[in-house]
Amino acid sequence: MKREKKENEIALFGTSADPPTYGHQALLKGLLTLFPKVKTWASDNPIKQHGAPILKRREMLNALVKTISNPHLELMQELSSPWTITTLERAKELWPTKDLIFVIGSDLTSQIPTWVQAKDILQKARIGIAPREGWPMDPLAIETLKSLGGHIELLPLKIPGAASSKVRNNTSPNDIPREILPMLFEQNLYGLSAKK
Repeated sequence: MKREKKENEIALFGTSADPPTYGHQALLKGLLTLFPKVKTWASDNPIKQHGAPILKRREMLNALVKTISNPHLELMQELSSPWTITTLERAKELWPTKDLIFVIGSDLTSQIPTWVQAKDILQKARIGIAPREGWPMDPLAIETLKSLGGHIELLPLKIPGAASSKVRNNTSPNDIPREILPMLFEQNLYGLSAKK
């Protein structure tokens, strides 16, 4: 099903980018086909142990954004916060008249009700859910979000199941876009080095 781009919309996609994978790349490219503007940033997830400091993750995400090379995609690190509510408040200040769509992967759908000020988050932006391979949509979780006042949109995308956690756990570079690999090798991130 095709989605009509509406000029007043901005898609917001924060990610741990720990490290960025083909999944992140596919999602950002997919969002550009659906929305007139896409903003992304590296964030600290308060319930995760990160494999690299946020400045390194921002640098890797920025490299990915540059390889996609689309003027409608922008890395906006100033939106980054461990708390989604803070990110959305910053976004509302920057674009008070825009329709904000906060994008998550289908794997996070059931987590939103546990987030700090979840009800306020659902009032400040629509939630765009991108289906990730291996994480089917959870109708019950979607209904829960709607019952909390959320406006949910299932995005017509197919995102590969490449996961940053696989890279961190297996030190396998297969899921990492080749433009980012040199950075990981040079800085010996995630146990990867040019000698392997």
